[in-house]
Amino acid sequence: MEMIKVGMADLKACKFPDALTTLGLGSCVGIVLYDPITKVSGMAHIMLPDSTKISNNSNIAKFADTAVDQLIKDMINLGANPTRFVSKIAGGAQMFSFSSKNELMRIGERNIEASKQKLADLKIPILAEETGENYGRTIEFYSETGDLRIKTIGRDIKII
Repeated sequence: MEMIKVGMADLKACKFPDALTTLGLGSCVGIVLYDPITKVSGMAHIMLPDSTKISNNSNIAKFADTAVDQLIKDMINLGANPTRFVSKIAGGAQMFSFSSKNELMRIGERNIEASKQKLADLKIPILAEETGENYGRTIEFYSETGDLRIKTIGRDIKII
């Protein structure tokens, strides 16, 4: 088994027995898509909710809306069937406390909302999530079992 690293504003797809990991999800969201029959999986580490609101949007992996579309294409190329896709999401923390209610400061929350909306629009069910709060996460997705392992400093490993 190879553990494939997904960087920030990056996405990767793989087949069983390989696994995917991304480090240091703060306000970013890790979106995992999975076809449980072919065991093809994909992970995106998104930084921002919406590519249409940013002029420099050439990196499609950076945004919830465009990253999911690309991930689906990459997974289909590996033999996945999108009618079977399920998802898990993690991250979207509020890493700093702001007294201001400024929308721009709610990046984590907006990333979670945008990720859920995109998956809902595509009718991809979210089986589990570990989102929000105020701490960073590192996640690992195992294509053999469909387990998403979440590591947080000072907390027990959680599997969803």
